[in-house]
Amino acid sequence: MQKFSVIYQRAIERKGGEEQLIALFPTGIKTAAELSAIPHDRYLAEMTKAIFKAGFIWKIIDHKWAGFEEAFWHFNIARCSMTSPEDLESLYQDTRIIRNSQKIDTVYRNAAMILALSEQYDSFASLIANWPDDDFIGLLDLLHKNGSRLGKKTCQYFLRFIGKDGFVLAQDGIAALINAGVITTIPNSKRDLKLVQHAYNIWRDESGLANAQISRVLSLSIG
Repeated sequence: MQKFSVIYQRAIERKGGEEQLIALFPTGIKTAAELSAIPHDRYLAEMTKAIFKAGFIWKIIDHKWAGFEEAFWHFNIARCSMTSPEDLESLYQDTRIIRNSQKIDTVYRNAAMILALSEQYDSFASLIANWPDDDFIGLLDLLHKNGSRLGKKTCQYFLRFIGKDGFVLAQDGIAALINAGVITTIPNSKRDLKLVQHAYNIWRDESGLANAQISRVLSLSIG
């Protein structure tokens, strides 16, 4: 496996200097205290946004988002968890949102998940905030198993949007991981994801960078 310094230097060369590379680092990564303070309705909102963006044109979701907020009661957790069949029928016809019934159904299901996990982990916000950076794949797995339509890629984007430090396994990042000798193919299996996590842990210790920063460097070293 390549040292991160080799990957970092390649990214510097591709982007014309270290200053230019650092300027492209992701912003918005929050501390544990900041993540703990985020209301649960915002977690459900960002989760829903990631779900609706999956396989769709992101700009359209962003353009219609005010309508989503209105239609889903500003993602009030208690209200969303009690969505009735009559509410659903109305939502399926609501032109303020994208009328995809399967994705609409995720809102009440994921509201219920947030409530259930809050009972287990003090609060859902605390769960996200305090989950260790060296087991990001464990958090992805927990959300995938308990949530609705929360595939691991969707979870990666949701967590990035909310401000949790982690990686996004996009095309360039995967190519960089393959080039570095970490994996040999798209990391869909548990084995490959563990290899990715292990590499990130080593590179984080080597570089002092956060997972999200390493993720960006990997992508920029290729693309």
